Amino acid sequence: MSDKKIKELKSNNFIIAISAVFLGLIAGSILILFIGDNPISAFRYLTKGALMSVRRTGTTLAITTTLMLVGLSIAFAFKTGLFNIGASGQILIGGLVSTTVAFSLNIPHIPMMIVIILVGFLAGAIWGLIPGLLKAFFNVHEVVSTIMMNWIAYWVVFYFVPAFLKGPSLETESAMLPYEKSLRMEWLTKLFDGSNYINLGLFVAILAVFVIKFIMDKTTLGYELKAVGYNRFGAEYAGIKVNRSVVLSMMIAGGLAGLAGVSYYCGYSGKIQIGILPTQGFDGIAVALLGASSPIGVVFSSFFFGILQAGKGFMSGNTKVPPELADTIIAVIIYFTATSVMFKKFWDKRFKKINEKRHFVKSDSNAVEEGN
Repeated sequence: MSDKKIKELKSNNFIIAISAVFLGLIAGSILILFIGDNPISAFRYLTKGALMSVRRTGTTLAITTTLMLVGLSIAFAFKTGLFNIGASGQILIGGLVSTTVAFSLNIPHIPMMIVIILVGFLAGAIWGLIPGLLKAFFNVHEVVSTIMMNWIAYWVVFYFVPAFLKGPSLETESAMLPYEKSLRMEWLTKLFDGSNYINLGLFVAILAVFVIKFIMDKTTLGYELKAVGYNRFGAEYAGIKVNRSVVLSMMIAGGLAGLAGVSYYCGYSGKIQIGILPTQGFDGIAVALLGASSPIGVVFSSFFFGILQAGKGFMSGNTKVPPELADTIIAVIIYFTATSVMFKKFWDKRFKKINEKRHFVKSDSNAVEEGN
């Protein structure tokens, strides 16, 4: 008689994320049909716009880089029980400080890149420290404090750029960062067929993913941060310093968003515009939700959203579909991802029936074997 156990099927974060993406694309298809265009053709142009050449792929990866770092920042905060909605401000401050330092120093390219990466992380961490302290010692909700920090960063940039970093022609943006002071590298540009957007931030983002995963899964610090996120009072009873964990978590999350600012302003854009609060800070929420707050999940979800962002212009230029449709699809995916409990119940019910059927078939086959 065979006593080999049947591995039961269960729902998981990957299945839930795929379900949300599928329904988001279905909703987008319905909207495209209402517009009077062909959904298959529109999505083909969307994908081609992002990936049809090495150069376009480089641009897509550059967009993905910023989303990956912001998504990692918000996912890290989620895992530790916090909601870092202040990533936009941390991006601005990380980009502003790193740009200012780059203009101020005259050192070789490689040391320059190391310096601006470090100061960008530190600037973002300090911007995350303030709401962390308010949360830890005064119980000020981090959503409120981080939103206010966003606008403080916005007005700091609004004043600082025209006063100290003004470009030669426009007062609304900083001077363009010289190539030798940026994160762009000649060999990387050549590798992606002359893409002017791909930069060293891509490797910083990938390294950050593995560092955060190692911290969360393999270290005592990661265990303590997650414990505080799961149950603050239980963690305190177990002897974990809760206030320290809250402050440290917000600093790390802020530092990651600061790195996104370095990648964007010192790599992708090369300059800072005033009067603009980076939307990537809010797009990162979608990336973290779709990636189930997992570092590896964030990699795939940021690449997916990167394709949507990079390809929507090409889709709009070749169809009647407006580029805003890509943002609508993202919004729908966020909605479905936020209702992940519904998907979990659906798949658990489906898998339960499949598992019961498999067990029934196995018991029948065992009975036949015993009869023989």
